[in-house]
Amino acid sequence: MKKTHLLTLLLILLINIINAQTTTFLSEKTNQPLPKVSVFGKDGSIVAYSDIDGKIERKKLTPSQEKFQLVYDNLLLGTFSFTELDQDVVKLNDRVKDIEAVVIKNNKPAKYFLIKGNFNAYVTLNNKLNCYVDGIVTYVFDNKTKKVKSTNIEQYRIFRLENAKNEKKEMGSWDYNSFLELPRLKSVGNVDEYKQKNTKVKELKGNTKDEIEITGEALQEKELALFGYRFFDIRGIVNVSYEKDSKKTLRDLLESNEIAFIKVKHKSEPEYNQIIVYKNFTPTELDFSNSNDVEKVKYDKNISNYKTHYWQDPSFPNMQTIFSSFFKEDLKEKENKK
Repeated sequence: MKKTHLLTLLLILLINIINAQTTTFLSEKTNQPLPKVSVFGKDGSIVAYSDIDGKIERKKLTPSQEKFQLVYDNLLLGTFSFTELDQDVVKLNDRVKDIEAVVIKNNKPAKYFLIKGNFNAYVTLNNKLNCYVDGIVTYVFDNKTKKVKSTNIEQYRIFRLENAKNEKKEMGSWDYNSFLELPRLKSVGNVDEYKQKNTKVKELKGNTKDEIEITGEALQEKELALFGYRFFDIRGIVNVSYEKDSKKTLRDLLESNEIAFIKVKHKSEPEYNQIIVYKNFTPTELDFSNSNDVEKVKYDKNISNYKTHYWQDPSFPNMQTIFSSFFKEDLKEKENKK
């Protein structure tokens, strides 16, 4: 009996220690966790990103950063001091904008299911922005298998940092635009496919939507050596949001967010470089069709390609304005070749 009490006490102490090491973001109005909150340091680095429970590791917040800007749903929530965030719980005013209604163009089932929407993707190197893309894209799904058949970019714009280099033995100076890919939406129509042995799945029932977080990892114990380079600590997080209390089908999709982490270095470098890739998609139109012929342009990462100023729409997830506030003239848009 004494042994049982001792184990219980140790477990309680362990839980308290773990909780003391995290800050939890909660909605000021609903008191529910706020996942996907980005914490920007004063130098523009993304120092933390909250999980499905609204938690970040407090050790990632340092007093030297002085002021932090919090971004949720692609919008700035405000500026916070280290003291304000060095708490067990921080309540945030998250109801900046409502969920935009998705337009259903054709409700009659057909061979293909088309989801059109807004996307952005960006890569950070050692927490600082390395490159950025946003635009409008249509995904064509096989309506029977719910698998993605094609990804069709309609318009997009590319931004790069001017000081990026590609010195072979200095991976901390590279331009990582090769990671600048679109969201995959691999299993958003088959939620059960996420529930594999090598992944962890958590669900959050919100007031306005249901969210699922899928996490996986590799190379946690030993690095991979290849052609003089080293790779370590690969992790992935997928967050998918659906209509509240829905069956979580393609037509219930509200948002998809993907994050990939990998540490890399040349064998001559003393420390690993942390690469993080963020990819986000929000549907705006749903359509059934027997044709998979969709308007598209070639995705060339060396140019922008757009016909309209789509990013000026208030509902568009324009993270570029937030990044440009930090990087000013260093963040350059590639020439538009429409």
